[in-house]
Amino acid sequence: MIPRIHQQGSNTLGLLHYLYGKGTHEEHFDPHLVASFDGMAADPGRDPSVMKKGLQNLLDQPLALLAPDQRPDKHVWHCSVRAAPDDPILSDEQWGDIARRMVAATGIDPGDGAGCRWAAVRHADDHIHIIATLVREDGRRPDHHRSGKRAQAECRLIEKALGLHQVAPGDGTAAKRTTSAERHKAERQGRERPARAELRETVRRAVAGAGSEEEFFDRLAAAGLLIRKRIAPSGDLLGYKVALPDDRNGEKEPVFYAGSTLAPDLSLPRIRERWTLPAEAASANGSRPEQAALPDVTGPAFARRRATVATWQALLIIDHGDDGTAAAQIAAAGEVLDALAKTSASHTRAELREAAFVFERASRSHIRAVRGHDRGLRQAARDLVHSGPALGRGEDGATTAMLIDMAFFLAIAAANWHAKKHHSQQAAAAWQAAEHLRAAYQAAAAQPMAVLRQRGQRLALRARQREADLLHEVLPDLAARVQAEPGWPALAATLDDARKVGHDPGVLLSEAAGRRELDTATSISDVLVWRLRRSAHLPALSERSHDTPARGGRRQGASAPRALPKQGPLAAPLLRSPV
Repeated sequence: MIPRIHQQGSNTLGLLHYLYGKGTHEEHFDPHLVASFDGMAADPGRDPSVMKKGLQNLLDQPLALLAPDQRPDKHVWHCSVRAAPDDPILSDEQWGDIARRMVAATGIDPGDGAGCRWAAVRHADDHIHIIATLVREDGRRPDHHRSGKRAQAECRLIEKALGLHQVAPGDGTAAKRTTSAERHKAERQGRERPARAELRETVRRAVAGAGSEEEFFDRLAAAGLLIRKRIAPSGDLLGYKVALPDDRNGEKEPVFYAGSTLAPDLSLPRIRERWTLPAEAASANGSRPEQAALPDVTGPAFARRRATVATWQALLIIDHGDDGTAAAQIAAAGEVLDALAKTSASHTRAELREAAFVFERASRSHIRAVRGHDRGLRQAARDLVHSGPALGRGEDGATTAMLIDMAFFLAIAAANWHAKKHHSQQAAAAWQAAEHLRAAYQAAAAQPMAVLRQRGQRLALRARQREADLLHEVLPDLAARVQAEPGWPALAATLDDARKVGHDPGVLLSEAAGRRELDTATSISDVLVWRLRRSAHLPALSERSHDTPARGGRRQGASAPRALPKQGPLAAPLLRSPV
């Protein structure tokens, strides 16, 4: 259940006309009162003889107790309360009780007999609007300070009392929600998302791995955004605003949004923090910050392999580092996801884009990220962008699967870290991102895993038996399960590849299995394949023509890294990533 305290106004009758009207898209039906300050207010929605002007006069009557110069300019308080989409339809009586609880909790009508006058109007199944006059019956002003937070707290109690969907409590670090007007405008224009959300995604992609202000603004321009910079008299750049070229207001002017209104970490000062290394980090890197940001010339496959290594290192820091460096790794992980979505092949693009979009909420909390030590992930994001889009097949397709596999586990690690800190919304967002990454992995890994399985099936009988004996020697408790999986031939082929290039496959397998637990993985063999091919520096996929599945052949689907639990992030056990 989501409450929203709207901006205070001065036109009681105008708001009543909206609440009892048809709505901007005919979405209002059967508008009527469900509760009021005295339970006896006449209802313009039920009695045709009652005028909305009469209800306005009733609500505003306490204003007459004050001299004209004592009356507040903005005396109209407006709060909407909306149920979750999966909640049952509540009765008028239930919504009336909710309205009374909300005005009591927010200080509008605390129950002392002299509260503000208010009315609750329902014009849809899933929400109500509460309108009140901000002058009490005794002429004093109500104590409605921090009414938004008080309303949120009360909604959490209402959810438990009525058995409704329980919304994770926020901490004030979320991006500003799009308004209903912005959503309706997007619907009229046929946009997938409101302009604010589309701009936020575009700006995040532009900043992912960017090394300077110049590059950042060049990327914004290349994305087709209109840019307006705020310049100080000294010539220093203070901030920026962006707009979509075709998003116009009533005067046909572009609608600009400042970076800070898109998301707290997209203001220019916060973006600049990403380009500045602390002295100790710069010293450890042995170079100046601007030198550290220079791009490497890499192809998509090499960039993805390098990003996989950086992601693994980030996992270790999240597990064992201090809070500030862990928060920095999680924030930089969002840049990697943005860069990966931007450069992904068509069959993984939708899921990766959704993963990056929802993980954005997990990238911010009240624990301030210590920038500079996240250089590995930021450089990985930069490499991904500069290497260009992947084709989604051959070596870059396989390294994409390898990176998505590791990104999945990074999202799980972020969810567990946030859950331990009681960051409910961030933990939920990370789990949601992991779901999208799991789906993206299935799409990306289907072809390369099929190729590796075919290679394993073509191994000589003696070679297959040798790798099976090795598996039983190194992983005696898991060997039978691994050999029963569809991915076992791919693992056998990988062990054989490692042996041929001079590695000790037993040592590699032992190290790969010992890094984290394996028994919760849906496909242990899939997990081990990518660990071994990464740590042994093997090509993710041989590009020989005879390794490609027959055109008309049936492709076997790749196993997901792991099935996610059905519970919410705080109710679920803290899972360890099996990579």
